Amino acid sequence: MGISSIKPITVLLVAGVALAGCQSSRIGALQTQSQPAPLTPAPSGTVTSNQLPPPVQPGNQQPNGNFPTAPENEANPNGTDVASADSQSSIQNVSTNAPVTKEALVGAWKVSTGGSSCQMFMALTKWTGGFRAASRGCPGDAASVSAWNVSGNKVVLSDTNGNQVATLFQSGPTQYNGQTSGGSAISLSR
Repeated sequence: MGISSIKPITVLLVAGVALAGCQSSRIGALQTQSQPAPLTPAPSGTVTSNQLPPPVQPGNQQPNGNFPTAPENEANPNGTDVASADSQSSIQNVSTNAPVTKEALVGAWKVSTGGSSCQMFMALTKWTGGFRAASRGCPGDAASVSAWNVSGNKVVLSDTNGNQVATLFQSGPTQYNGQTSGGSAISLSR
């Protein structure tokens, strides 16, 4: 026998061993054991729908279920007219009577102004005009905000030079509304 007759025999022998391994019952047993058990179907039921009651503002519900009417000329506790209390803007105090604290303002906020929204982050790091603030993707006046501070019951946003950019009042536990120095409405919410 020559070398050329050994090659076909070797190839047949290797192919036979490979085919014999594929026919083993051990491989089939492993495949069935590793399959997860089928899940039980979720219970099915009927879906019902009802009409929701009209919205109610907490603490301000009138006996007839309507919201109270806004007063014509509301005065501050110090006796000044709310509309003229802030001579730099026409913002009216719509505060929730809850004190505004610096700690409540720390963190990330969604800012809505000029018909679009962006993000603002407020920290307790001392900065020109109060504490450090950084805006991301904000349009108009809000883009220049780099500081914030609490002044009485209002939140003041400032630029890098300490110039006032916006004034906001708390209108809910996680909602502040106000106006920029350019006259645009601005709100912070979480």
